[in-house]
Amino acid sequence: MKGKGQREKGKGRSGRSKRSEIAAPSPPCFIAATSSSRLPLRLFPFSLFLSSVVLACFALAFTVVSPAALAQRKKPARSSSNSNRSDSIKPSSSSPKTGRKAASVGSAKTSPSNVSARSLTIQTEPKAAVWLDELRRGRTDDAGRLVIEKVKAGRHSLRVRAAGFRERTVPVLPNERGLIQVGLTRTTDEAELLFQQAEDAREGLPSADGTRRDAVELYRRALELRPRFPAARVGLARSLLALDDYDGALEQIEAARRVRPVYPEASAVEGRILRAAADPGAAVESYRRAIREARGVQPEAYAGLGIVLEEKGSYDEAVEAFRKAIAQLDDTEPALYQLLGAAYEKLENWREAVRAYDKYLALAPEGKLAPAIRSIIDQLRTQAAEQEQQQSSPDN
Repeated sequence: MKGKGQREKGKGRSGRSKRSEIAAPSPPCFIAATSSSRLPLRLFPFSLFLSSVVLACFALAFTVVSPAALAQRKKPARSSSNSNRSDSIKPSSSSPKTGRKAASVGSAKTSPSNVSARSLTIQTEPKAAVWLDELRRGRTDDAGRLVIEKVKAGRHSLRVRAAGFRERTVPVLPNERGLIQVGLTRTTDEAELLFQQAEDAREGLPSADGTRRDAVELYRRALELRPRFPAARVGLARSLLALDDYDGALEQIEAARRVRPVYPEASAVEGRILRAAADPGAAVESYRRAIREARGVQPEAYAGLGIVLEEKGSYDEAVEAFRKAIAQLDDTEPALYQLLGAAYEKLENWREAVRAYDKYLALAPEGKLAPAIRSIIDQLRTQAAEQEQQQSSPDN
């Protein structure tokens, strides 16, 4: 009986213990001590709380830092070379936070002075013709190099043509400067080869009719092989204009437009033909059309427009047109300064006339117009000094 009573009494205590464990909620970070633990039970919540804080901080640090580090590891390396560019030409990158330019190996330092104007050295085949934004900038030398000065900031289009090679156009990125290599591929296209020969004949000896007629024949042979060849049509029109065949030249411009309706160069050449044919009103319309088609950048059209306006007596408008042509050619064409000086003479603005003629002599000291300009420039300086004295006189 005594054993039975003791078992029932122990059972009762066990039952109360179970009820208390169910009823009492477990506190945070609480872990019950095992029979092998030597630490007092009341120290476990605090020690485990510290452990959980450390673990949480570590997890947070890993969550924040790890993706950035992982992205840095996975960021692909940018190629430092291009098959058609110099290895020294490398566009710089911008930091999204600071906006500063990150320096790259071989790249030029960026500053306000050289961002607005830069120079490009084109390396390609010898005697290659080079265009920048459809403006002819000259030919490369025997080593295949051409330096283009005062290239404005922004993106540009570079076109290169060499005898025996396929013509190629490449972009010039906003931050590119210095050496740009343009590789060309040889061509067996007979129409292209004949066109190149015609261009060389037209530009080689402009004073010889035989050369001009040879160019006409080469253009026509190229067009027989490829009738839809607008550049050959415009080249043929220029050659026919030089031979005073105005009707034939206009026919080629119309044929070029049927293939390429928006063609600024064709419109500019049309203006020259119409002016030579004594139709100044139509010439002005063609020049203005060329300027519209080129979105305002067509120095050949501005120069032709200035000549027509000067001939009509609109000297102020002529000066404006000549100045736009000069700006678009970056002060590289001395003949435009001679035209500008003559327009200022008509306005009796002797000071500006002297400045324009001085610029011509600086660009072309041995030019064909240099002797004539030197013969009158001293007289113009005297007139300019007298004019300034009159303007500064108290009576005026």
